[in-house]
Amino acid sequence: MRALRITTNVGVTDIEEAKGFYTGFLGLGTEEFHLGWVARFTSPESGASLQLVSGDATAAADSAISVHTDDVDAAFAEAQSLGYEIVHPLTTEEWGVRRFFVRAPDGTVVNVVQHRD
Repeated sequence: MRALRITTNVGVTDIEEAKGFYTGFLGLGTEEFHLGWVARFTSPESGASLQLVSGDATAAADSAISVHTDDVDAAFAEAQSLGYEIVHPLTTEEWGVRRFFVRAPDGTVVNVVQHRD
Protein backbone atom coordinates (compact mmCIF):
# COMPACT_ATOMS: atom_id res chain seq x y z
CA MET A 1 0.00 0.00 0.00
CA ARG A 2 1.15 3.53 -0.72
CA ALA A 3 0.30 6.11 1.97
CA LEU A 4 -0.04 9.59 0.49
CA ARG A 5 -0.97 11.37 3.74
CA ILE A 6 -1.93 10.40 7.28
CA THR A 7 -4.43 12.42 9.30
CA THR A 8 -4.99 12.04 13.04
CA ASN A 9 -8.63 11.54 14.04
CA VAL A 10 -9.40 13.04 17.45
CA GLY A 11 -12.52 11.68 19.14
CA VAL A 12 -14.68 14.43 20.62
CA THR A 13 -18.22 14.50 21.98
CA ASP A 14 -19.11 17.77 20.25
CA ILE A 15 -17.19 19.16 17.27
CA GLU A 16 -18.51 22.71 17.68
CA GLU A 17 -17.53 22.75 21.34
CA ALA A 18 -14.00 21.43 20.61
CA LYS A 19 -13.44 23.53 17.48
CA GLY A 20 -12.29 26.71 19.26
CA PHE A 21 -9.32 25.02 20.92
CA TYR A 22 -8.05 23.44 17.71
CA THR A 23 -8.70 26.41 15.42
CA GLY A 24 -7.74 29.14 17.88
CA PHE A 25 -5.07 27.89 20.23
CA LEU A 26 -3.48 25.38 17.81
CA GLY A 27 -3.93 27.66 14.80
CA LEU A 28 -5.73 25.15 12.59
CA GLY A 29 -7.94 27.93 11.25
CA THR A 30 -9.00 26.53 7.88
CA GLU A 31 -12.06 24.27 7.98
CA GLU A 32 -11.58 21.98 4.98
CA PHE A 33 -14.89 20.22 5.46
CA HIS A 34 -17.53 19.62 8.11
CA LEU A 35 -20.04 16.77 7.78
CA GLY A 36 -21.55 17.19 11.24
CA TRP A 37 -19.83 14.08 12.67
CA VAL A 38 -16.36 14.71 11.20
CA ALA A 39 -14.51 17.93 10.35
CA ARG A 40 -10.95 18.60 9.17
CA PHE A 41 -9.05 21.68 10.33
CA THR A 42 -5.74 22.79 8.82
CA SER A 43 -3.12 25.43 9.51
CA PRO A 44 -2.99 27.81 6.54
CA GLU A 45 0.71 28.46 7.27
CA SER A 46 2.11 24.97 7.80
CA GLY A 47 -0.48 22.60 6.34
CA ALA A 48 -0.67 20.66 9.64
CA SER A 49 -4.14 19.18 10.07
CA LEU A 50 -6.35 16.92 12.11
CA GLN A 51 -9.90 15.66 12.02
CA LEU A 52 -12.39 15.92 14.87
CA VAL A 53 -14.76 12.94 14.95
CA SER A 54 -17.83 12.67 17.16
CA GLY A 55 -18.83 9.21 15.92
CA ASP A 56 -18.45 7.65 12.48
CA ALA A 57 -21.54 7.93 10.28
CA THR A 58 -21.45 4.39 8.84
CA ALA A 59 -18.82 2.36 10.71
CA ALA A 60 -19.42 0.62 14.02
CA ALA A 61 -16.02 1.77 15.33
CA ASP A 62 -14.13 5.04 15.20
CA SER A 63 -10.67 5.16 13.65
CA ALA A 64 -7.57 6.68 15.25
CA ILE A 65 -6.00 7.74 11.95
CA SER A 66 -6.97 8.09 8.31
CA VAL A 67 -4.42 6.89 5.77
CA HIS A 68 -5.03 8.40 2.36
CA THR A 69 -3.99 6.20 -0.56
CA ASP A 70 -4.22 6.23 -4.34
CA ASP A 71 -5.50 2.63 -4.62
CA VAL A 72 -7.84 1.64 -1.81
CA ASP A 73 -8.93 -1.53 -3.63
CA ALA A 74 -5.35 -2.82 -3.75
CA ALA A 75 -4.82 -1.84 -0.10
CA PHE A 76 -7.97 -3.73 0.88
CA ALA A 77 -6.81 -6.85 -1.01
CA GLU A 78 -3.39 -6.60 0.65
CA ALA A 79 -4.90 -6.24 4.15
CA GLN A 80 -7.06 -9.31 3.53
CA SER A 81 -4.16 -11.37 2.15
CA LEU A 82 -2.08 -10.50 5.23
CA GLY A 83 -4.93 -11.67 7.48
CA TYR A 84 -5.64 -8.35 9.17
CA GLU A 85 -9.06 -7.86 10.74
CA ILE A 86 -11.36 -5.76 8.56
CA VAL A 87 -13.42 -3.63 10.95
CA HIS A 88 -15.51 -1.83 8.28
CA PRO A 89 -15.86 -3.31 4.77
CA LEU A 90 -14.65 -1.64 1.60
CA THR A 91 -17.39 0.88 0.92
CA THR A 92 -18.06 3.81 -1.38
CA GLU A 93 -19.56 6.37 0.98
CA GLU A 94 -22.22 8.88 -0.04
CA TRP A 95 -19.89 11.80 0.76
CA GLY A 96 -17.53 10.74 -2.00
CA VAL A 97 -14.79 8.56 -0.53
CA ARG A 98 -14.03 4.88 -0.90
CA ARG A 99 -12.69 3.37 2.32
CA PHE A 100 -12.35 0.49 4.73
CA PHE A 101 -11.23 0.14 8.35
CA VAL A 102 -8.52 -2.32 9.36
CA ARG A 103 -7.28 -3.19 12.84
CA ALA A 104 -3.51 -2.98 13.33
CA PRO A 105 -1.93 -5.75 15.41
CA ASP A 106 -1.74 -3.32 18.37
CA GLY A 107 -5.52 -2.81 18.21
CA THR A 108 -5.52 0.62 16.55
CA VAL A 109 -8.36 1.05 14.05
CA VAL A 110 -7.12 2.61 10.80
CA ASN A 111 -9.34 4.22 8.16
CA VAL A 112 -7.79 3.56 4.72
CA VAL A 113 -9.38 6.03 2.32
CA GLN A 114 -9.26 7.18 -1.28
CA HIS A 115 -10.88 10.44 -2.33
CA ARG A 116 -12.43 10.97 -5.73
CA ASP A 117 -10.19 12.82 -8.11
